[in-house]
Amino acid sequence: MTPPTPPPPPTWRKPAGMFIILGIVAVLAWIIGSQSDVIGGWPIWLQAIVYLFLGTIWIAPLRPLLLWMETGKWRE
Repeated sequence: MTPPTPPPPPTWRKPAGMFIILGIVAVLAWIIGSQSDVIGGWPIWLQAIVYLFLGTIWIAPLRPLLLWMETGKWRE
């Protein structure tokens, strides 16, 4: 029986990716927050739609970033 192979050492990509994710979220929060005066004047139903949409679009750039963090490649 062969002994189990040890896991590969962690790479610098995971901590770097974590800080990039935090940066993306911070920048988007600042952009959206700076527009709150404009959006706040809209009807409440439209505000809800806008904030739901804007609250989910930050996920879009994460797939390639997470792939890069795991594999070192931007595309599969």
